[in-house]
Amino acid sequence: MLKGKKIVLGITGSIAAYKSCLIIRGLVKRGAEVQVVITPSGKEFITPLTLSTLTHKPVISEFFSQRDGTWHSHVDLGLWADAMLIAPCTASTLGKMANGVADNMLVTTYLSMKAPVFIAPAMDLDMYRHPSTRHNLETLRSYGNHIIEPESGFLASGLEGKGRMEDPEKIIEVLDQFFEQQANAAADDSAVRPTLSGKRILITAGPTYEKIDPVRFIGNYSSGKMGFALAEECRRRGAEVTLIAGPVALTCHPDIRRIDVESCDEMYYAATKVFPNTDAAILCAAVADFKPAAVADRKIKRGDDGLHIDLMPTQDIAAALGRMKTGRQLIVAFALETDNEVANAEDKRKRKNADFIVLNSTRIPGTTFQSDDNQIAIISEQGRTDYPKKNKRDVAADIIDQLAARLH
Repeated sequence: MLKGKKIVLGITGSIAAYKSCLIIRGLVKRGAEVQVVITPSGKEFITPLTLSTLTHKPVISEFFSQRDGTWHSHVDLGLWADAMLIAPCTASTLGKMANGVADNMLVTTYLSMKAPVFIAPAMDLDMYRHPSTRHNLETLRSYGNHIIEPESGFLASGLEGKGRMEDPEKIIEVLDQFFEQQANAAADDSAVRPTLSGKRILITAGPTYEKIDPVRFIGNYSSGKMGFALAEECRRRGAEVTLIAGPVALTCHPDIRRIDVESCDEMYYAATKVFPNTDAAILCAAVADFKPAAVADRKIKRGDDGLHIDLMPTQDIAAALGRMKTGRQLIVAFALETDNEVANAEDKRKRKNADFIVLNSTRIPGTTFQSDDNQIAIISEQGRTDYPKKNKRDVAADIIDQLAARLH
């Protein structure tokens, strides 16, 4: 499916830069047209002459190609391409892309790119494991970029085996499969996702922290990944999205209106203020059910006796919005259960006046809190629909399909 496709290949200053020759050869062999954009440091590892020989195009590195004012238009490249692939992509370039540091032609081209972007990181394991690198990768994922990483060697307890760039043939296969899926979706009307153009969607995400004293809190393990994936999916479908986020280490697209909160009270206030002007609310946040009845104004010191904390219920956000809901509005609630899952979820749907419940179970390994995957069932008046285990981005698409069908 790569025949006739126009690919911008970004190359950065990594020892893996030599593998870009294999990527070019593979793309050209499959009928693609390749334009290389290389960083100044990338030219230290591979020569532009080698690359231009393979692509039959001059390599672009600087903004100005000559001293007579002739310049390379990153905007034109962004419009020309069917896809941009950055392979290898160093930790430095990841950071620049994630934070909009447009100090070279490659990053400027990335920021102007209208087509899908694929990123193949390449660095040593310690750099790959560093929190700043993980944060930048998550940021780029949240912007809708496709991150290509080796699957082999991944351990649940760490990132051993990661860091090296994925094999060129596998990178090419990812692009090929992407365009194949695009073609299949275009050919099959049933595969077209319903849009949310003109709709206003409220989404809550992440945990809440309920203070015990100035340094301690009651919270939970929610990472916010599911809620942020839902926000991005709604944005992609044309909705005006307001995301009320608890304390999480995630970023979202600039077009999403984000309200950061910490406690349940703060989330309750924000949600009840925003909800009347929305078409639907997706209540994905893992809100604490209880909070300390009294918050100490100083750090509680350790003593020989145990510590007793009186708890009181927090505000019930879902129930409050359920009471506020008008006939034109929809509410999607989440239920995380450990037992009697379906019965508990159905009971919650009725009590909260929700249109449907997204049910998660702690009994399914590798899902729910902090995981990249989830496995859900959707429960409504019409019955129960079960879904297989998927990446949370794909789960978000399934949920929004159900929401969009009801809104239309």
